[in-house]
Amino acid sequence: MGHRAHGGLRSPYAKVGRLFYFGRMLDKIRLNAAGKLPADYQVNLGESRPSMFDARCCRFLRTSYDEIARRVLAGEKDEAIAAWAEQQSGRTDEECDVWNTFMRKRGWRDERSEWLREQVAAAGLTGRGIETSFDFFDHDEGREPPGA
Repeated sequence: MGHRAHGGLRSPYAKVGRLFYFGRMLDKIRLNAAGKLPADYQVNLGESRPSMFDARCCRFLRTSYDEIARRVLAGEKDEAIAAWAEQQSGRTDEECDVWNTFMRKRGWRDERSEWLREQVAAAGLTGRGIETSFDFFDHDEGREPPGA
């Protein structure tokens, strides 16, 4: 990996609708369609890898990645896609709060912690106070995570 900036790829901490990460997934869809998404990001697109964030997000929203991608590539606005996905998923505010907390803390004292430590070291970001996957994404892409 390594420290790199990705134009057009927002922080996973940025909310679209009621959810963290959703906007980042939309950005990845757009960047991939434009041929601007790095290969190591492409492998985690969609639903093929169930433990990755795109797949988790689609399951949470009870919709397919392909349907979300179709809407993104048709030019729908992020807020409209989020409103559609949240409405059809039937998720409550409490369920969205649980999603946001889970996603925001992924990699902190869980089964992803070792993977996260390896990624931080490989990217040369040791000592930056990175405790979660979201923190890692932000630091690796040249952003300061909220509250850093």
